[in-house]
Amino acid sequence: MDLPERLAASLATLDLLEGTVVVAVSGGPDSVALLDLLHRSRSLHRLEIIVAHADHGIHPESAAVAATVGVLAASLGYPCEVAQLRLGAACSETTAREARYRWLHRLALEHAAVAVLTAHHADDQAETVLMRLLSGSGPAGLAGMAGRTGLLARPLLSFRRSELARHLQDHRLGSWDDPANADPAYLRSWLRTAVMPVVAARLPEIVGNLDRSARFARADNAAWDQLLDALPGLECRPEREGISVAASAVAGYDSALALAILRALGRRVGCVVGERRGVRILELARGASSGHWVPLGTLFRGELAFGRLGIHRIRPAAGAPDVLDLGARGGEAAWGDWSLRWTIDAAPARHERIGMSAWFAADALRVRLAERGERISPIGGSGARALARCFQEARIPRRRRGGWPVLEWAGHAVWVPGVCRADALVPEPGAEALRVDVTDR
Repeated sequence: MDLPERLAASLATLDLLEGTVVVAVSGGPDSVALLDLLHRSRSLHRLEIIVAHADHGIHPESAAVAATVGVLAASLGYPCEVAQLRLGAACSETTAREARYRWLHRLALEHAAVAVLTAHHADDQAETVLMRLLSGSGPAGLAGMAGRTGLLARPLLSFRRSELARHLQDHRLGSWDDPANADPAYLRSWLRTAVMPVVAARLPEIVGNLDRSARFARADNAAWDQLLDALPGLECRPEREGISVAASAVAGYDSALALAILRALGRRVGCVVGERRGVRILELARGASSGHWVPLGTLFRGELAFGRLGIHRIRPAAGAPDVLDLGARGGEAAWGDWSLRWTIDAAPARHERIGMSAWFAADALRVRLAERGERISPIGGSGARALARCFQEARIPRRRRGGWPVLEWAGHAVWVPGVCRADALVPEPGAEALRVDVTDR
């Protein structure tokens, strides 16, 4: 197969057979080659192409490069979106990459694109695996770049840098060489220009060998991922912003097996669980009481709650939502992470203690956060109970209780959605009542 046919075949393996794609074109040789190959194979893949260029504002020539990309896109008949990121010359490579991908992701969502295509190729993959090996990465890092991760797709991972360069030369296509790609101050550039050529002179198959190692690591990762759903008693299940397993099952395995399970658990939600993090999570399963947790970097936490050992993304801190007064006849509103809707409706014959809908024989209800030491008198029960105890019985983890809505009337809690309905303001069956529905957004 020639290069356009190989590209079309690669796109097919990534399930990119129809729809709109955003093609990230930096103006460098690899991305220019990707765009040209996509154009030459358009009758085979039938994708709608939008060219995207991020002008970081780092290099003095960045505006000229952006203009060149626009001209190239127009010559091929494709629309071109350019972002002026204005990051400045002092911006780091990491910051620039994060800003670029945030913009590409937003652009893809705006255009309902099925994927963002990048020009990462086999040599990039080899450099990535070597960098991660040198930094002490585990199986997740040594797996390298996947062909597809969410919206991001890399159809050139089986292509070598040299054959893409030869394609540009054969078709007299110009490109821009970013000086940073040859700057040894950057680890990747140093590996590319100083290390890989020396190793390749002795071991010509170095790129293929590193790619093979990455494939082995990906295969092992995939196998462990399947085991999460197959191991008896593990009871792996997704949760809000995370995932959890039965803590007793993990605690019962020997440490090596338990840590391998925790690494696989982290991979499912995008959290890297190295040796230290894995040990900290395992200690929760083997000795902590419910409600204890440990930080896993700045984005995730490991938590033990109600016999479940989980890894959850940490929500950004937010201020307490304002008190919300519900109108007498109806309305709807967002409150914190919740949505509320209230209407006039005939009351049912039976009222649930735990539910996400409730009816009230009164108006002037307010929504607020729970108060310290607050109590509620459950419907069908006797006496008042602490809200904290009600949250425990409803198996609501501590990390979620802080922003939970409480409905009050005349200063007293009358309903905590999904947790407890009070015995106050219960309407007669069929009577006109204020119905409140609450959903977690």
